Amino acid sequence: MIDRTKPVLVTGATGFVGSAVARALLADGRAVRVLARPNSDRTNLKNLSVETREGALEEPASLAAALAGCGVLYHVAADYRLWVPHPETMYRANVDGTRALMQAALAEGVSRIVYTSSVATLGIDGSGAPADETTPSMLDDMIGPYKRSKFLAEETVCGMVAEQGLPAVIVNPSTPIGPGDIKPTPTGRMIVEAASGRMPAFVDTGLNLAHVDDVAAGHLLAEERGIVGERYILGGENLTLREILRRIAVLVGRKPPRVSLPISALMPVAVAAEAVARVTGKEPFVTSDGLRLARKTMFFSSEKAVTELGYAPCPVDTALSDAVTWFKRTGMVR
Repeated sequence: MIDRTKPVLVTGATGFVGSAVARALLADGRAVRVLARPNSDRTNLKNLSVETREGALEEPASLAAALAGCGVLYHVAADYRLWVPHPETMYRANVDGTRALMQAALAEGVSRIVYTSSVATLGIDGSGAPADETTPSMLDDMIGPYKRSKFLAEETVCGMVAEQGLPAVIVNPSTPIGPGDIKPTPTGRMIVEAASGRMPAFVDTGLNLAHVDDVAAGHLLAEERGIVGERYILGGENLTLREILRRIAVLVGRKPPRVSLPISALMPVAVAAEAVARVTGKEPFVTSDGLRLARKTMFFSSEKAVTELGYAPCPVDTALSDAVTWFKRTGMVR
């Protein structure tokens, strides 16, 4: 039985998806507590009636303190970058931090956990058909430290469900877009560049885009209706990158890019960009791991979440419009 009388702890609430989850919980009348790093950007928490506990996934003592008295845990936090100068830091947060948080949740006796994984952990159907929760994948299939760390973190959660009775439901968001992308995420950066007219060419790939508020609503549905140990893809529509850029161009009144570049031609650019990033510390716009990922069309099916949870994503044009409007309002797109 899920205990709704106690506060809900949300990790990652200063971030993009986590803040959307916090807003959805507040709209549902829940008492929300958030875990935030002492030096984190709190912009997404402004005007939200939440209790803030300071701590970090790398600090186990802070996790137990943040969970004290909570009945439900939403673990949304993750280090999400397609390039990182020191991959071990990503593993500490995404894998070791997740393990420590799940152990603290077991000790606290929470009644339900919603763990935010990613479609990055899933296999890709070689035929081009949308992948689902049953599409097989292995660690060796994972490209880059982000995908590998999320794969290992999901395996950790699944193992604790089977061996220790961890009451966790797993959700696998596809590519969320929309308001609150303050960093922004790699996809948000692509939208900003395209809407600003700074993306003259593209590679032949595809993504599944979903409105961040729909993804957040899917988290709450997973808590209420999800089966412990099961995973649910929270996605939207499958579109080629060419089509995504065309729709963004329509929204801002620009001409869409027409030049398609082979991935091999961009690899030297990515290598150079990463070399510069190691000096500046700024994440490069194009990375070698990102290009390797682009070789696979990232199409997914949310049918299981729709059927079993009642998940109902909005049209992708609404998501793109809300994203562009928010980036304009914040000054990222002029």
